[in-house]
Amino acid sequence: MSETAIAKKAELVKEANGLLTDAESAIVVDYRGLTVEEVTDLRKQLRDADVKMVVIKNKILDRAVKGTDYEDLASTFVGPTAVAFSNEDPIAPAKILKHFADDHDALEIKGGFIEKDIKSVDEINEFAEMPSREDLLSMLASALQDPMRKIARAVKAVADKKNDEEAA
Repeated sequence: MSETAIAKKAELVKEANGLLTDAESAIVVDYRGLTVEEVTDLRKQLRDADVKMVVIKNKILDRAVKGTDYEDLASTFVGPTAVAFSNEDPIAPAKILKHFADDHDALEIKGGFIEKDIKSVDEINEFAEMPSREDLLSMLASALQDPMRKIARAVKAVADKKNDEEAA
């Protein structure tokens, strides 16, 4: 192998390592059997959520995870492999890929990490079923407003009762 080819592969390993170490989450999938239209649709959904999906050779990934906290992911680098990376929302790749896999049997989630912690396929699927950050914030806001509503109703009831007593 020429020195140029070796240097190019070393650069690819460095890039893959950078993507992995910078990401909040990365989900490894087997996309074999998806049509071009399906892959395009999946990539669009991921892109809309600021998630980057990259097809990377298994040997490159093997070398990229060597000596990192993600070395245990090497067992998932079999067959056609794509990795969805998110630097923002750690749950977004899991949600999108899980829902896409539910509708497309050809897509298989093989593993990954969420918030820098390696997760099994079952754990990834559990995270995917969780409400989104926005939904959780909405639930929290609603829960915080409920006591205030009760206090406001109680104060209004006391005021109304006092007004009724004065009118009588």
